[in-house]
Amino acid sequence: MSWMDIVDTILSPLGLGLLLAFVLWRFRSRAPRWLWRAGLIVEVVCLAMTTPLGASALIAIQEKRAPMPDACAAPQPADVVLLAGGVRRLPLDARDYGALSGPSVRRTIDAVTLVRSLPDARLVITGTGKEESVPESEVMAELARQMGVSAQAIRVETSALTTWENAARVRALDPALPARIWLVTSALHMPRALIAFRAAGFEPCSYPSDFLSGPFRARDVLPRGSAVANSEAALHEIVGEFVYRLRAAFR
Repeated sequence: MSWMDIVDTILSPLGLGLLLAFVLWRFRSRAPRWLWRAGLIVEVVCLAMTTPLGASALIAIQEKRAPMPDACAAPQPADVVLLAGGVRRLPLDARDYGALSGPSVRRTIDAVTLVRSLPDARLVITGTGKEESVPESEVMAELARQMGVSAQAIRVETSALTTWENAARVRALDPALPARIWLVTSALHMPRALIAFRAAGFEPCSYPSDFLSGPFRARDVLPRGSAVANSEAALHEIVGEFVYRLRAAFR
């Protein structure tokens, strides 16, 4: 097991809950009472995060921290930077839109909407996957073209593997982008992305997309696999944001 596997386990409410339950059971005869109580509290929190109610609450807290577009001071930027959001499978070609993940599609739709609202807007799409023969940013660019964005208005960056690299690679483009840009990514991911782009020298205006939190339903108190995935995504962003803040501080 690699250290990343260990991190992924800890950042999963299901994995952490099972691991903690095993530890508490294994040392049940030697653990002090206060440790048992603390462990049970953590177990309850982990259980709550396996339900849609708990996951939505965690996601909503993080999504509300993403500035809305009306917070962008005038004049509005003309350059829109769109971050790729992953694929469901390896794309067969640049028009294999079905390979794109839900976040990639929703981010592209919102970025195109923003581009259409701006005069002489330019769109930069950045990101790829380690094993993709066709970068996901190329597929997203072709989708944007099909939605009416001029090919001349689109630039694609296909080497970045992380959000930090997204910012660095976009900053290194030639000709260079202006410092003030629109940044389009999922609302959950926006706080971390803003840190990376500010560290790269940009003054990004936030255009959050792909909101995951929703209204409460009675059945949301029951555990569900999708809730575990959403909680894992939120915890990944919270920890990732902390790491990026440290990275930016010690540049």
